[in-house]
This record gives sequence, structure tokens and C-alpha cells, in this order.
Amino acid sequence: MVRLRIVDSITQLGPQDADCLAVSGSHGGISSARYALAARPRLSVFNDAGVGKDEAGLAALPFLQAHGLAACTVAHTSARIGEADSTRKDGVISHVNALAQALGVSAGQPCQAVIDALAGLR
Repeated sequence: MVRLRIVDSITQLGPQDADCLAVSGSHGGISSARYALAARPRLSVFNDAGVGKDEAGLAALPFLQAHGLAACTVAHTSARIGEADSTRKDGVISHVNALAQALGVSAGQPCQAVIDALAGLR
């Protein structure tokens, strides 16, 4: 089984979390992406934070894709920003990078179902 890390802030991850499933309450911006890159989880889940100007709330997805890491966001209308438990329980996937898609993650899926499938729980 894959280890699950549920963190309100992606800054709580470290190198010891490599290959985990990281569910965060963090926005999917570039600053969050840098923390995920340092930790190297199998999948990082962020909040799309309303996407924002120039898609700033999704910047983590192509950045992490370029570094060989899967990432996705949940819709800001489905989960509270900054609360990872809401991301997991209430979040609906809104955007995915190609590596996340290769893991079977797609827009419209409940985050909990994605995590259960990837963690080997379903």
C-alpha cells in the first residue's frame, strides 16, 4: 500500500515523504510546486484556488510534469482552501497533468475515490 500524507500546507512535506500520495490544502501555484518537487510524492493534490490570473492556481501542474511528477487540483468550489481534510473528503478533481492522467486521475472524479484507488483501498 502507498503511504498517504494529508497536510494542510504542502510545506509540511519533506524528503521522507517521497512516493507518498500527498493531499494538501495548498493552492496549486508555483511556490507550492517547489515544495512538492523537494518531497517528490507519487501524486500531489492541490486546490485550484479559482485558477486565477494567467492560470496561476494551476502552475504546479506543468512545472511538476516537467520534473516527472504527477499532480492535480480540486475545484475551489468543492473544497476549502487550506484544509486538506476538505480536499480529501469534499474535493472534486478539476485539472490534471499528463502524469496524473496516466495514473488514472481525471477531472470530475471525487478526490477520495482517486486516493482510495491509488492507495490500493478500492
